[in-house]
Amino acid sequence: MIRYARRNLYIYYRLLTTQIKALMSYQTDFILSMIAMVITQGLGLLFLQLIYQKIPSIQGWSLWEIVFIYSLVIFSEGAGAFLCNGMWVIGGLVNKGEFDRILVRPLSPLVQMFTSNIGIGGIGSMVMGGVMLLQAIQHVEMEWSYSKIGWLLLFLISGIAIRVSIILAACCQSFWTGSTNTSFAHTIHTLGELARYPISIYSLGIQLIISVLVPYAFISFIPAASLFGKEEWAYLGWLVPIVALYAVSLSLFIFKKGLARYESAGN
Repeated sequence: MIRYARRNLYIYYRLLTTQIKALMSYQTDFILSMIAMVITQGLGLLFLQLIYQKIPSIQGWSLWEIVFIYSLVIFSEGAGAFLCNGMWVIGGLVNKGEFDRILVRPLSPLVQMFTSNIGIGGIGSMVMGGVMLLQAIQHVEMEWSYSKIGWLLLFLISGIAIRVSIILAACCQSFWTGSTNTSFAHTIHTLGELARYPISIYSLGIQLIISVLVPYAFISFIPAASLFGKEEWAYLGWLVPIVALYAVSLSLFIFKKGLARYESAGN
């Protein structure tokens, strides 16, 4: 089992680096894509600053605490786009019967699919998210310890896993519909925008949607509340890695069920 996992990771690395080399041959497009994403995320930060010029605190959250939440969302979104953007092409592969060539190869279908497309803009999002995260850490009034740094790293990894799992599960609807339409997956993706702010500002219904039904809150809000010691939410921090494992397991289950329904071209 361990040997199989190591082999898949190695193949994933080789396929990913090959895609990057191919994309780097168009350097101007590569640079413009990253700049565009940095500007887009930077505008979101500017919007936050404009709000806090009028309102010093929102539901007990300061500007830099919300920037911290914002950065976790951006970083996970960028990492997902860069590392696993191929999941967005499931509809096309199913509709055109191109999953055939993936299934006949002696490689993991999931690894092949993830590396079939790379979101270069994701690099810009990761860079911007990382910069915002470091700035927030410097401005938030709290003492950092080795244990908190360890939890932060665990939260970052878990957040990426949760986001990728949510989108993968949503994209798998094409196995049942046979359509290239990704509107459902894009709708699920858009719900992640709500996790850029404290979920306590939303109604109970929305809180349940983005914390239970589609657990985006465990990417940003719950980790931040845990690290900052927000009493009413801090105790949920230990659930983040558990939710990540659950999301990964569920998305893999849905993907395998979808593959079982795949009927090649002409469905």
